[in-house]
Amino acid sequence: MVGNVTPSMLCARAPTLGWTTRRATPVLIVRASSSSAAAAPEMRKIPNSKLFVSEPPPQWFGNESNPPKGSAPGWTNENWLKSRFHFSFAEYNTHKNADYGVLRVMNDDLVQPGRGFGTHGHANMEIVTYIVEGSLTHKDSMGTSESLGRGSIQFMTAGTGVRHSEHNLDKSNPLRFIQMWITPNAGGLAPNYGSHETSPDERKNRWCRLVGPVPGAGANAGTAPVQINQDAGISVAEIDAGQTLPLSVPTGRQAYLLCVEGSATDGAGGESLERHDAAELKAGTELSLSAGSEGAHLLVVEMAERAGSGRKDL
Repeated sequence: MVGNVTPSMLCARAPTLGWTTRRATPVLIVRASSSSAAAAPEMRKIPNSKLFVSEPPPQWFGNESNPPKGSAPGWTNENWLKSRFHFSFAEYNTHKNADYGVLRVMNDDLVQPGRGFGTHGHANMEIVTYIVEGSLTHKDSMGTSESLGRGSIQFMTAGTGVRHSEHNLDKSNPLRFIQMWITPNAGGLAPNYGSHETSPDERKNRWCRLVGPVPGAGANAGTAPVQINQDAGISVAEIDAGQTLPLSVPTGRQAYLLCVEGSATDGAGGESLERHDAAELKAGTELSLSAGSEGAHLLVVEMAERAGSGRKDL
């Protein structure tokens, strides 16, 4: 459920530990069926190889030193964190890849067992996190404390300032999540927190809409289980092997598509996206996404069209 703000939830901004921030229209249309993929004005692939990979020191967020290689149960990476940055963030600082419309950050984080991000601060950002694997335990200065698993979504309106921590408390299994920062439509908002859990059936071979605008912030506002202060939305789908799911971006909108797991191909002989690949989708784009042999787990962020959006370094 979406959290409600009370006076006790308000807090002053605190400095961010480790990493720091740099720097009403139709919503995404998902058709029930499609006979063939229409010509797409633009599906610009962002291959995994073009993402910046960050593996910061454990001490940056209050973690113990990494254990010797092969000595810790459940570890799938030598460093406590492996993060793929889709846009300029932390030590990856470039004006040629600063954002995509109002999507300011998309970080694909792999956190090893018993590690996490110690308490740090944020302000004036809508922060949305989608859990892919494992269990994420969140605590914040608004009094929230909860753990969320695969298919769950959480958000924070950082607004005037909030402090939080994120940990993988499981001692045997890694945690993977996609964290997105969306520029809000106003500064100085009251801090807020909310979350929503979905079932596998809700995501199976269909688009499951998780995030949308608060009332008054865009078309279909106030209808999504998680609501943010921006005319933007987030949907996910898990497509079985061999199944096809259409996706359209209406006039006046744009979208950023991430292949979370598996692979998907647009139509016969079209562009393919593998695990960690992404794509910039312009207004008028129509896709027919067919899952590969391992299926496809997809996430799409849609928003109002902004001229000039997209990477300038490819």
